[in-house]
Amino acid sequence: MNLDDLIAIDFHTHAEEPCDCGRDDGYNEFQAGMAAYFRNPAGAHGMLPTVPETAAYFRDRKIAAVIFGVDAERETGFRRHSNEDIARLAAENGDILIPFASIDPAKGKTGAREARRLVRDFGVKGFKFHPTMQGFYPNDRMAYPLYEAIAEEGAIALFHTGQTGVGSGMRGGMGMRLKYSNPIHIDDVAVDFPDMQIVLAHPSFPWTEEGLAVAQHKPNVWIDMSGWSPKYFPPQFVHYANTILKHKMLFGSDWPAITPDRWLKDFEAIAIRDEVRPLILKENARRLLKM
Repeated sequence: MNLDDLIAIDFHTHAEEPCDCGRDDGYNEFQAGMAAYFRNPAGAHGMLPTVPETAAYFRDRKIAAVIFGVDAERETGFRRHSNEDIARLAAENGDILIPFASIDPAKGKTGAREARRLVRDFGVKGFKFHPTMQGFYPNDRMAYPLYEAIAEEGAIALFHTGQTGVGSGMRGGMGMRLKYSNPIHIDDVAVDFPDMQIVLAHPSFPWTEEGLAVAQHKPNVWIDMSGWSPKYFPPQFVHYANTILKHKMLFGSDWPAITPDRWLKDFEAIAIRDEVRPLILKENARRLLKM
């Protein structure tokens, strides 16, 4: 990967199209609900991009991408995508893709062993957690064996925070409980694992200020700006991005729900200082990923 030739690093993209299995019952409806919320026709018509197609899209735009699935099969019933397959495909497209993985923390020591193996044998750089979809509080001690493995291996923990539209408008919110994704619960994780780098994904609505406070207070906590079009960012979020958190904010789209084309266009229109834009788009991620 030639980072000097890239214009940005997208810290939040999803491998939504299964690599290794067919779709489960309800998966099409879930993706159609996401597509309706984000006005993304791909999900509505069952045309979600594969990992190689994702790589091609980002390569054309000279944007590197952190990519992962979400292991929420315990709560949703949807079989998780193979972390190994995603990592292999990312390696085949190593000029543009950066592999993360996802493990339900309820898997305990089994999950911890998998995490170590993925880092050591497959080059995985971090792990995605989705408390709303996985149905757990991030500071639940049952997750700590997995965090310990991630911290000891020097990998990154990326947590979904707030409400971004996942399950929005679906009957009962598709069984998802928003309370799990308040970023204040991650404050405990940052205290107990002070050397593990933690990323709060999204503006954390309706707990935006809690997320900003945790990122400001804890040196090991960052924020990726994915899941929302920048034109909807709260003023306080933009203010912190311009000032006290300018070295800890990361560009992220939430592909394929939001495309980088749309995100970057809207980002151009908001009041981010010229000297801060390159930090958010690439340099902060480059430093966090040690690239």
